[in-house]
Amino acid sequence: MSSYDNATGTGVEALSDTALLLDAARRGVRYRETVAQRPVRPAAAAVAALDALDIPLPTHGLAPRDVLDHLDRVGSPATQATAGGRYFGFVNGSSLPVTVAAHWLATAWDQNCALHTMSPAGAAFEAAALRWLLEALRLPADTAGAFVVGATMANFTALAAARHRVLARAGWDVDADGLAGAPPLTVVVGTEVHATVRRVLALLGLGRDRARVLPVDGQGRILARDLPRLEGPAIVCLQTGNVNTGACDPAGPLCEWAHGHGAWVHVDGAFGLWARAAHAARAAQADGVDQADSWATDAHKWLNVPYDCGIAMVRDGEALQAAMAMHAAYLPPSGPRDPMAFSPDGSRRARGVDVWAALAALGRDGIADLVERCSGHAARMADGLRAAGVDVLNDVTLNQVLVSFGDDATTRAVIAAVQDDGVCWCGGTRWRDREAMRISVSSYATTDADVEASMASILACAAAVRGRGGRS
Repeated sequence: MSSYDNATGTGVEALSDTALLLDAARRGVRYRETVAQRPVRPAAAAVAALDALDIPLPTHGLAPRDVLDHLDRVGSPATQATAGGRYFGFVNGSSLPVTVAAHWLATAWDQNCALHTMSPAGAAFEAAALRWLLEALRLPADTAGAFVVGATMANFTALAAARHRVLARAGWDVDADGLAGAPPLTVVVGTEVHATVRRVLALLGLGRDRARVLPVDGQGRILARDLPRLEGPAIVCLQTGNVNTGACDPAGPLCEWAHGHGAWVHVDGAFGLWARAAHAARAAQADGVDQADSWATDAHKWLNVPYDCGIAMVRDGEALQAAMAMHAAYLPPSGPRDPMAFSPDGSRRARGVDVWAALAALGRDGIADLVERCSGHAARMADGLRAAGVDVLNDVTLNQVLVSFGDDATTRAVIAAVQDDGVCWCGGTRWRDREAMRISVSSYATTDADVEASMASILACAAAVRGRGGRS
């Protein structure tokens, strides 16, 4: 590798800036063009080759072209093929080509989207993307929002606003005075609340394990009956899209109950909130969600934009701004909307550009089609596996499929075999005291052929494991 000239900041044998950027683009294009032909799970040798990164920091810098080449040669083979159509793990979406292109352009802009004055374009695209998001998700048009790293921080941002408002109603300024001495605040969750919400409750000082837990039905939905009376400041956390089954809490009656007690209702809708953008029959399971006070979602899940891109939406914009307030003489209001006034982040990238590009390219019909196609593929997967004798554990109403291959040991062995086979990638979970394979269809790139190939691999692996008596 060539040395780096610390005086000039350019490689001795460096490509020009333009050539270097074009080389990176060509490598990225080649990766995307070939991702469907490679195993979804990287080869063990490629993962082992990452040990080459465990070297001391170079005394003299390397030539930029050599840095890029090393990055591609060592990094690209060791990636999971999440950009393809047969990765069904962790509700991770792919990224639409237009959003990758927009992401590259916005990265070249190198904008700090903290203040309008730092990036008028970044602030404007973010505001426009938020307007379109609210329209697509059928949420109140005057809702405030923040573009953050993911659903965990989106939940944090929205629940920080909730904490501010419900305690302010009780006469307490939590932002100035903290929680010591504050009126007791009740948090209500369902049994199937996502782990990130409990994590956020801990971060906000509300207690990971202090929440009041409501029972759920067989699909993980909160049961909207025999609901308790709530006293004092309270926050109720609902879920739209159970991470295992895809089921949605009955938001309408739960919002009516919570609001009747003066509680704030927050919806964790990391992927399931997008059901509201689907056709009427599928969208109906998320009816009533618009009655809540705040919502969290991930654009890098079902909208298929590049990582990272969570979105917090809060009906009470004043509460959101109060909870996120940061004051300094050098940070005066600078435009019609300063993004950092709504977010825990100061400096950050132009996430709104990626979201705007996705919404502009898809339009209302394209968003609905994306949700419907993924959900249809999930239903086809469930039907095909069930027909082959596999036990499907959930009602497949969105993009989530849970399956068991008998006893826990056999199910774990099949999951491991499928991952090793490399045709597709499915993760494991535990549902109702049973080990299960979790299939999450979240990628625009998934085709009927991907579904058929994946089912064939899963069934072949299951047959092989059973032939060995359930041993992996």
